Amino acid sequence: MTTRTETTRQDPLIESRDDLLAPFRKGEKPEADWRIGTEHEKFVYRRADHRAPSYDEPGGIRDLLKAMTEFGWSPVEEGGNVIALAGPDGNVSLEPAGQLELSGAPLENLHLTCQEAGRHLNQVKAVGDRLGLGFLGLGMWPDKSRAELPTMPKGRYAIMLRHMPRVGTLGLDMMLRTCTIQVNLDYASEADMAQKFRVGLALQPLATALFANSPFTEGKPNGFQSFRSHIWSDTDPARTGMLPFVFEDGFGYERYVDYALDVPMYFVYRDGAYIDAAGLSFRDFLKGELSVLPGEKPKLSDWNDHLSTAFPEVRLKSFLEMRGADGGRWNRICALPALWVGLLYDQGALDAAWDEVKHWSLEERQQLRDAVPERGLQAKTPSGESLRDLGARVLDIAEAGLKARARLNGAGDDETGFLGPLREIVKRGTSPAQLLLDHYHGAWGGDVSRVYEEMSF
Repeated sequence: MTTRTETTRQDPLIESRDDLLAPFRKGEKPEADWRIGTEHEKFVYRRADHRAPSYDEPGGIRDLLKAMTEFGWSPVEEGGNVIALAGPDGNVSLEPAGQLELSGAPLENLHLTCQEAGRHLNQVKAVGDRLGLGFLGLGMWPDKSRAELPTMPKGRYAIMLRHMPRVGTLGLDMMLRTCTIQVNLDYASEADMAQKFRVGLALQPLATALFANSPFTEGKPNGFQSFRSHIWSDTDPARTGMLPFVFEDGFGYERYVDYALDVPMYFVYRDGAYIDAAGLSFRDFLKGELSVLPGEKPKLSDWNDHLSTAFPEVRLKSFLEMRGADGGRWNRICALPALWVGLLYDQGALDAAWDEVKHWSLEERQQLRDAVPERGLQAKTPSGESLRDLGARVLDIAEAGLKARARLNGAGDDETGFLGPLREIVKRGTSPAQLLLDHYHGAWGGDVSRVYEEMSF
């Protein structure tokens, strides 16, 4: 999640609706300037006993962040605590229970993306070796209850932790017990954004199935391939979901602004502190009628903060975020951006992907999204085939898109190789979660702690 440290120096008041539209319009870029921003989270644990370390214990999360400064990262503080790092590879930040996230830099190709992920993982492993910490690539803690998990000293998280139980039963699990991989991608125009948004939303259940990796809760199978995805179904309906309006005629920036204005607020950031505005209306803020800041109107930074508090399956800011995948190990960190870059960064591939899904109704899209957390690749598409069968065709489209991009590394390889792990999953016909379940019921003898051997970086 976004880390705020100070108010932008040039931070004008919002004067008109055009100011609300500005972040989306400013995101438009010519194809030559399109970039790839990859985010990936991992769980941090004590190797000695698999416990989740607290922020301030010796060898805990604070010490982990401080130790990473030896690799050139600069500390970012909030309230005197180091809560993030900034550097040429983007930003390292903390999720609510100490999950460690790299929000990577905007990069030109997937070769650079995978190199960036490799550098980051080598750094955290080097520090972890000294501190006795390990890093787990899953979509959900396999064995921890909420009560066993620490919370990080970040102001926005304290507000969210108080608010989540008011609006859903699983929001605290989302915050404390899950990890994801995401990719952020550019668009050329409003029309290009709309087409990419629609394809991304319609095919997000496929990404969820391919990356499903959260089958355990508190040491036992939970009945799902992606419990992380299921959690989002009862987190906060006002700010999550499949956004049916995206598929309506005329969808564009204006309609997304209306949606975002209807999303209840979480907070306002002022003078280094977060003011609790949970459940209040940004529309009231625009009128100077926000109860926690009476008479004050929002700045552009407040709008950008607010946009970061909506959590749909695909999110629009000044780029598009693909948000459907569980956390996973190194090759899946590279595979997720490969899937979406292949589909969305070549017009022929984008059109072909849209042809696969454009005839689905809103109800059919929702039914597929609802089925995937439990059934994974065996979920049925609106045409009656399995997601596995659709996935094979979609990977062919993504491969064609990557070939058309023709971004080569020093050895002359294009980007298609990064789809390899997804090809294996489709060929096998089962998600990563099913492999873990097979191990659990087989060689592991019901001992979920063996997952730390299997899925650590």
